[in-house]
Amino acid sequence: MSATIPATLVRELRERTGVGFMECKTALAESGGDLGRATTLLREKGLASASKKMGRTASDGLVMSYIHGGGKIGVLLELNCETDFVARTDEFVSLARDVAMQVAATNPLYIRREEVPAELLEKERGILLAQVKSSGKPEKILEQIVQGRLEKFFSEICLQEQPFIKAPDVKVEDRIKEVIAKVGENVVIRRFSRYQLGEKVECEA
Repeated sequence: MSATIPATLVRELRERTGVGFMECKTALAESGGDLGRATTLLREKGLASASKKMGRTASDGLVMSYIHGGGKIGVLLELNCETDFVARTDEFVSLARDVAMQVAATNPLYIRREEVPAELLEKERGILLAQVKSSGKPEKILEQIVQGRLEKFFSEICLQEQPFIKAPDVKVEDRIKEVIAKVGENVVIRRFSRYQLGEKVECEA
């Protein structure tokens, strides 16, 4: 079946995904020449491969700065990888810029849900539970509804769980995994700072 896949189709899939020729040809063969399905297959394989790399130490990388709104908002972001070589690649630099833009646009409070303080989580859970109870929902599904709303809470305040601004159907974490799959190294958001003109400034008497 793979012999029937036109080279032009393989080339188009490579341009879409950045994956090697043979991998693209195999994915097209498995999908019967369907570009959309082949793209999904490559993405799934890439994410699985990326997950295995995520435990590796990443101590190189770069600090990206981003200024938005005519100087009204500024972001400093440290994005880590394993080697200086990858830190200089277009794929890595582009990701760092995109994530810095994400921070500027969405103002997350944490990188991942594990960083959310237990007391804040319990406070939010209590508020959500009270809201659900007052809505008259059946007792047996209260916890399920609260958990669903907590997931939305995480997607709002945790950078990695937010919808990626350039592809809202993909989480920031999944976009990072896609880059890991392409560059072959672990990639980690280490820290960020976001500054907004005039925030937390008290008027002088």
